Amino acid sequence: MKKYYLIIVLALISGSSFGQMKLIKKLLSNEKDTLRKASFLPLPSFGYAQETGFQFGVGAIVGFYTDRADTTNRPSSVTLNLNYSTLKAYNMSSMVDIWGKGNKLHYIGELRFKRMPFNFYGIGNSTEEANEDKLIQQQIKVLLQAEKQLLPKAYTGASIGFENYKYRDLVEDGIFSRDPYYNNRRGSVFYLGVSQSYDSRNNNNYTTKGLFVRGTYQYAPDVFSDGNFTGSQIKIDARNFWTLNKSFAIGVQGLYNTVIGKNTPIYLLPQMGNDEMMRGYYGGRYRDENLLAFQAELRYRYSSRFGATLFGGTGTVWGIDDFSTSSFKPNYGAGFRYFFDPEKGISIRLDYGIGEKRPNEKRQSGFYLSIAEAF
Repeated sequence: MKKYYLIIVLALISGSSFGQMKLIKKLLSNEKDTLRKASFLPLPSFGYAQETGFQFGVGAIVGFYTDRADTTNRPSSVTLNLNYSTLKAYNMSSMVDIWGKGNKLHYIGELRFKRMPFNFYGIGNSTEEANEDKLIQQQIKVLLQAEKQLLPKAYTGASIGFENYKYRDLVEDGIFSRDPYYNNRRGSVFYLGVSQSYDSRNNNNYTTKGLFVRGTYQYAPDVFSDGNFTGSQIKIDARNFWTLNKSFAIGVQGLYNTVIGKNTPIYLLPQMGNDEMMRGYYGGRYRDENLLAFQAELRYRYSSRFGATLFGGTGTVWGIDDFSTSSFKPNYGAGFRYFFDPEKGISIRLDYGIGEKRPNEKRQSGFYLSIAEAF
């Protein structure tokens, strides 16, 4: 009887090994999916950012085309995530990016509920590390946006959103609790928005050629209790890409954000530093009513599965401080790419960014592990 057990165990091991080898071969294959089939990848959710630490959990990514027969149809995706981090942050989120047939309609959606610790340093472009205050932030966010192509490559859209925030200061007599300027401990904002964009990118996931420009205006009416934000937000995002040869491409991006209104809470102030723009700066180390940032990226794709990048940029915030060209801060770094869906250009990226060194502080830097390109 033991022999039969041994045979069964060996069969299971060999079958499992065969399945693993088949999966590994598939994940490393340079062959593209010429049938443009939908891809479904349930996977352990993982990542890293300075604000959250290492993140672990479960997730799934679905990549598909709404019209497989149309080779110009942009790839769509739906992402689900449930994770927890080493800094005791949790995040439940869903992201939707769908392109309709003929790319005539574009739908964007985001649903997020998270609780995360983060360090608060005050407001302005010259905050000091010595003022670090540890907070706990709880966020609920819902965003729905739809765009319609009215002219070739030009999209006009509308959006609706809701956000709710709560804060708890972990430091007794910290800057957040001590200074009455930061008296927004909790609040909600409901906004309606319009957008206009132009999009000639060859691929919206991994772009190597084309122009993308989007301007967004959002208005938050006075629908909640006194003390909540009422006003407007304006965002302008411009990107351009050039193909150098079959392996190399260059991308540049400019980003401008501003918030205008009364009772502006800290959670709506544009902040510099994340895994997409000004990599290397702690998210929110510098925040104010206005943000202007630029970056450039040299993209190298060794094969359909693997690539690398070099990037650099500069940015500043102002409002409390006056705008000055001398206040722009630098960042630069490098990264590695693995494309788990080469045909659609969906990647896992690992980046290391370096920022400025302020007097009596160590140089600012950050390591990021996430899905999809920075821009």
